Amino acid sequence: GRNCSFLQEMDVIQKRDENCYCYVQNRTIHLQYVWSTLQVKVNSREMFRFEPISEKSNCRNSETVFEFAACAVQIFWKPETSTETFISIKQYGEDICFKIQPFKTEPYTVSVKREMLDGKLLFLFVAGIFLFHFANSLSRSTKFFYLSGIILGVLALLVFVLLTLKRFIPRHSTFWILMTGCWMSSLYFIYCFKENMQWLWSEHSNYLLGYFLAVGITSFVTCYQHGPLTTELSITLFTWTLQLTAFVLIYCGVTIPQVAYAVIAVSLCSKGLCYPLGAACHIGRKMKNHFKSKKLVFKCLTEEEYREQGETETIRALEELRSFCRSPDFPSWLAVSKLQSPHRFAGFVLGSPHVTPEETKAHDEEYGFGSVFLEEQLFETRAESEQDDPGNSIHEGDEEDEDETHKQITFPYATELL
Repeated sequence: GRNCSFLQEMDVIQKRDENCYCYVQNRTIHLQYVWSTLQVKVNSREMFRFEPISEKSNCRNSETVFEFAACAVQIFWKPETSTETFISIKQYGEDICFKIQPFKTEPYTVSVKREMLDGKLLFLFVAGIFLFHFANSLSRSTKFFYLSGIILGVLALLVFVLLTLKRFIPRHSTFWILMTGCWMSSLYFIYCFKENMQWLWSEHSNYLLGYFLAVGITSFVTCYQHGPLTTELSITLFTWTLQLTAFVLIYCGVTIPQVAYAVIAVSLCSKGLCYPLGAACHIGRKMKNHFKSKKLVFKCLTEEEYREQGETETIRALEELRSFCRSPDFPSWLAVSKLQSPHRFAGFVLGSPHVTPEETKAHDEEYGFGSVFLEEQLFETRAESEQDDPGNSIHEGDEEDEDETHKQITFPYATELL
């Protein structure tokens, strides 16, 4: 019902007398303004009183918990007196009205400008997303536990003290009543600190740094004495607290509430679907491996590997033959009747070599290096190559002779192993 001046983007208003100003939000949603804010600056050479005006008569008409908390804080909020004030207005929020009361007839200026990308909002949004998805691992980290204790002690000192003295409170009902009061007082303190942060830092920076240092060290010492969380119940409660804090950061990090609700819903769905998706992927991999056709892989052996494999398989086959000959099912008399040297067979079954030293020497003389057979093979191959291709160069002939020599050398080894 007041006769207020309506503010618009890029307005610069100068006045001397008391007046009220309102900014009416645009009801059309544009996603490009999801992190956009309007910055209203009021400055003067003399002191003036800034008094916010709420359109709602009581807090029962608040639609969300955050609006109720903001309304409850504004009830206890006293008008601010200064020479300069900044107001950050979120896009698509509630209409903002405030009154300026100058103490003297000095002019004051009210300027409005848009900031398309507010760094504070973007930081809160990214921090909320990170905190929600890594809440489980962060709740088990000792360093993050100490850091959380320091932050809680600095921002909500009464809550931190009550949690420290929880063991001395016999009844749970008394504890939760005190906790509610401590949280309301802490919210009021945080709101006052946020609104007067620039003034406190410029005028009382030494006291502010002293408070941060003293309370931070005390909180760290208290958390260190109690130690990190060990039970699964306490870790689970800490995880839920971090996730609720992440939702608050996400909601405060965007200017469009519908976008915040959508991001929170998607985060919950992604967190809930991780287990079914993981199970489906595991089953899919199992099915793929079960129905996958196994292809034979052929590997070419070197000459040394060929010799080692041949010797190993020969020894294994001979041991299997000895074991079979020692078994009761082996027809020993029938086999002895058909052998030319039964004594040699009996020695083989008892562990003697399957070839005699004379046979080994004769095989080396015939098929080993420097044997007559090898020389005949080499000379025959060279003679045939010279007759087939007499026009080739000496270099090409030597390469072919080396190839044929290599092929013929490998033959005696194969014969020996077989």
